[in-house]
Formats: sequence, structure tokens, C-alpha cells
Amino acid sequence: MALNKQERLLEIFFRGLRGESLRVSELANEYKVSEKSVSRYISELKDFLADHRELVGYTELQYDYRQKSYQLCLDGFLSNKELFALTELIIGTRAFSKIKLLELINKLEHFTTPTDRPRLREMICREMFHYSEVRHECESVDDVLWQLVCSITESKEISIEYYRLDQETVTHRVYPASVLFSDSYFYLIAFEIDDAEQTPKYFRVDRIRHITVHRKRLAPVDWPNFDEGLLRRRSLFMWASKLRTIRFEYSGRSVQAVLDRLPTAKIIEKRHDNTYLLEAEVYGDGIRMWLLSQGSWVKVVGPPEFVEEMRGEIQTMLNSYANDKEEGHERT
Repeated sequence: MALNKQERLLEIFFRGLRGESLRVSELANEYKVSEKSVSRYISELKDFLADHRELVGYTELQYDYRQKSYQLCLDGFLSNKELFALTELIIGTRAFSKIKLLELINKLEHFTTPTDRPRLREMICREMFHYSEVRHECESVDDVLWQLVCSITESKEISIEYYRLDQETVTHRVYPASVLFSDSYFYLIAFEIDDAEQTPKYFRVDRIRHITVHRKRLAPVDWPNFDEGLLRRRSLFMWASKLRTIRFEYSGRSVQAVLDRLPTAKIIEKRHDNTYLLEAEVYGDGIRMWLLSQGSWVKVVGPPEFVEEMRGEIQTMLNSYANDKEEGHERT
């Protein structure tokens, strides 16, 4: 069906929005009109954009003399360097399937300037060649995420069918508080409805098989007593347990790296031997695993029960190596 003038104008504009290069001769052949008519369409579009800055912002059709084509440029376009940085970030998370990741990148490309797109695509192809996604237990992570976000904003109770590490599926009725990302996975932070202590629980989003949204909407007086921003800062390792304040000495190369990893950490004292005494508020037992990963750079000094936990874990590790040594002597 032949298009009228208004339809051709709109189509040319939206093709520009999609990042196409608009060549007068090609458009004239496609629409079966003269090049003079297409040039007039381009002029009308340029006049409209110039006369409605309050509506469209800094948006204009720019002519590329090398390509001999017009390109639509918007303030809202991502630069190629911004897109590449975002792509590197998304790829680094390994949180999406390869198919979903390519779909996201292709959508982002529509909001970039087309000048360097071939080079950008070549760079992305090299990155994607070695991409390795993490395994998920649900069909669509982004679908589950969106359901959770809607439940959080509407203050709705939900029931989730959750696939545990032991491969059992259990049901939890919870109040969803927040969603965050950590170490290749999205997590739901939630409170069990019947938990009087209101201890936050952590659920990997990709292990949520099904969500039932209940009609009950929590009134403000029934909301768990928590500060979402502070909850996020204290929830670094996604292991459910009580909140506690720990103290430890750090003698490694970069105390700033520790402060970056633990947002609630603060330096209590800097000693003459470049050892730092730090204090941090954290939920869960994951902090123990992270501190152990720092080796001899870290020594926990408080509270006493946490010192004993660390000592017991280290002793168990030593015993494991001692057993290996004894077994080696026996084989010899």
C-alpha cells in the first residue's frame, strides 16, 4: 500500500530513531518519489526539531559527508563508549543467558550513535565468544525479577516455591523487602510472615520456581522495621543470620579495598605497623568466608563468639590438611 506524505515523514523519523542511516537517493527509490521530495521531507523534519526544543531537547538530523547520509542524534543516545562499558558490566555479571544478553545488547544499540557501530559490534562479538552464563533454576530471571519488584512496590505478601541447594522444593510465605545483585546472582531479601524477630532471609531469584501474590496488602504499621538502604549495606554475602558488629585487624596491601567490599566498615585505629583495626555491621555468616579468603592479612578480634567461630573453622582446615599428610605417609 502506497504511503501518503505524512506517513512517509513519520516512517523516516522512526527509521532515524532506530539508528538507520538515511540516504536521500535510497529513500527516493524506496518510496517511488523524487530526491527533491525526500530532501523536502528531511528539511521539514529538521525544522520541526529546531522549532520544538522544549519538547524534543537537543535532537537533530545531522549530515555525514563521508557516508553521504543523515543520522538522527539525540541527547538520550548512549555513546559507543558508554554502551561498551555497560556491555562489559552486563557480560561480567554472567547473570543472563547468552540469548537474553544478545537481546539486551541489540536493544541498547538502538540508542547509540551509528558512527562506530561496526567497530562496536566487532568488540562485542569478541567478548561474547568466551561468554559463560551461570546456571539458573527458573525459566526467566527477568520475569521473576519484575514480579518481585511489583510485589515490593505494592506492599503485597507473596508465597514462593523455592528450589533449595538440597534439590528440595519448599514454599515460603514472605514479605518481599528488596532485590539486589551480588556475585553473579540476583537475590530477594524478604521477611518470613511468622518470624517475630524479623530476621531478613535471602533467596536466589533464579531458584524461585513460582510466585503467588496474595491479596493482602500490608499496612504501614505492619511493615517490618527496617531501613532498605541500611539493609542493603549490611547484606553483602547472602547468608541468613542475625545482625552483628564485628572487629578485625587488617594488615594487607589495600585497606580501601576492604572498605569498598564492606560498606558499613569503618577504621577504628591505624597502628604504627600499617595494621588497621576495623569495625563493620553485617548480617549472616558469609562474612566469615570472606574474612578467611583474606588469609593472614586478617585477624578477627571481636566479638568473642565470632573469634571462636573463626578459630574453629581454621582448626578444621588445619585438621583436613593434617589428615591428608598422614594418609600420604601411610601410602608411602
